[in-house]
Amino acid sequence: MGFMGALSLLVSASAMAHPHGWIDISVRVLIDDQGRVTGLHQTWQMDPFYSLVVFDELQRVDGATLDEGLDQLGGEIRNNLSSQGYFTEVRVDGERLPLKEVSEYTAMRRDNRLTFIFILPFASTPALSGSKLTYQVYDPTYYLEVVHEAEGDQPSDNALVLRDMPQCELTILPADPDPEKVMAASLLDADESGEPGLGRYFAETGQVVCP
Repeated sequence: MGFMGALSLLVSASAMAHPHGWIDISVRVLIDDQGRVTGLHQTWQMDPFYSLVVFDELQRVDGATLDEGLDQLGGEIRNNLSSQGYFTEVRVDGERLPLKEVSEYTAMRRDNRLTFIFILPFASTPALSGSKLTYQVYDPTYYLEVVHEAEGDQPSDNALVLRDMPQCELTILPADPDPEKVMAASLLDADESGEPGLGRYFAETGQVVCP
């Protein structure tokens, strides 16, 4: 399969629309000393089966250690996600924030799952006070379902974090797709692709409201 084959679930532009795996994410909202939002620190954990496949492929590469393979894989994930906006849309008071390129990232094995950690910086840095920030992280093709890290039926304490601004209210809103979108995704055969942006309708929304 090789590195690019192992990445197919993450980066294929023609991937099948209904989900064939999932990513558990946790997000930390980054702010500067003036209370301006500067980016999102994201941790993605790939589902156990997909992780097993990737680790098996990496260990088959002659002359390379697993850590060396993960380093190369992290760079390839970053490069391919760059062309897709890192699967992330962010808005402050309804205005979409432009993103900068990711330069800080790593891929690792954590709890036997492939974990990709990166800082997604913003090109503009508005103040959070008196504002509402929302974000969605999703695979546009809906090949992979992206959900916040959970404990039981509720998001975990680490699923959405904002430090140093305890007055802000943090909420993870569940997806509420139109029944027609659910039906359209469920009816797709294994060799069919959904409409562009289908994943948006199944995305959770992280929300930060600051007085």
